[in-house]
Amino acid sequence: MNFIIRRLLYAVPMLVLVSFLSFVIINLPPGDYLTTMRQQLQSQAGLTPEEAREITERMAARYGLDRPFMVQYWEWVKGIVTRGDFGYSFQHNRPVSEVIWQRLAWTLIIATTCHVISVGIGVVVGIFSATHKYSFLDNFFTVLAFLGVSVPNFFVALVIMYYLAFHVKTHVGGLFSPQYVLAPWSWAKFVDFLKHFWVPIFVVGLAGTAQNMRVMRGNLLDVLNSQYVETARAKGLPEQTVIYKHAVRNAIQPIIMYMGMAMPFLIQGEVIASIVLNLPTIGPMFHHALINQDMYLAGSFLMMIAVVLILGNLLADILLAWMDPRVRYE
Repeated sequence: MNFIIRRLLYAVPMLVLVSFLSFVIINLPPGDYLTTMRQQLQSQAGLTPEEAREITERMAARYGLDRPFMVQYWEWVKGIVTRGDFGYSFQHNRPVSEVIWQRLAWTLIIATTCHVISVGIGVVVGIFSATHKYSFLDNFFTVLAFLGVSVPNFFVALVIMYYLAFHVKTHVGGLFSPQYVLAPWSWAKFVDFLKHFWVPIFVVGLAGTAQNMRVMRGNLLDVLNSQYVETARAKGLPEQTVIYKHAVRNAIQPIIMYMGMAMPFLIQGEVIASIVLNLPTIGPMFHHALINQDMYLAGSFLMMIAVVLILGNLLADILLAWMDPRVRYE
């Protein structure tokens, strides 16, 4: 418990530093969202430069964008800490918290499913490949793993979409067919959801599965050659006991440590793949926020990634101590 409290206290200055650097980086490009908005008002709405400038100046005064940089940063951080207010999204014309929570559910569903499947399948296949070294299936899985790591996921998404659109003749992209997007939940909508859901799971989870498989195979091969494993075999223990009770428990530790660093992907997801597949996740929203210089939305997203990374590393440390009794945090 002391370790957890200590780590949480260490996280406070880290979050302050991350929030400040995020705010600085987002404000580095020249101009802001109101500059883009002023140009749009002149070109699309047909307003004169004076009218467009008057409108944007009123908005700047309303949301504090005409204040000094440090004042803007302080007001943003104070709103987060005291009221849970992450600011206002100019692009979506709504509070940032509403924009994020609107897409967070689908992001967690897709990314958590991908993470669980990639770890589960990757570990199982890695164990099989290590215990059947240089067999046909080991070589087959090794080739698939290299392809999964090297081929970009957005390219895999494009290939699957092309096949489904021109050969299967079915709707591609998104999580629902057009007729079910706004329809209430029913069995038909759930079946349609499953028909679309496997595509992002396969595309986003492919690289993670391949990486976990390669890491598990390499670590388990090293552990199987250790002296304590040879000693366990010499004592006459069954091979399954030697592998799963002694070897796997130590070989899986690097994957557990990596899971803490992979936690932000539960929020971020694969941005490019999500854009290609037209998924209602946070990743594409963050991409558009950076392009349009929607600073409060982009800054809040970076803060969320930092919080998840810190909590993910903390959970990974606790799980690692539970898996390996030799690990102690005093």
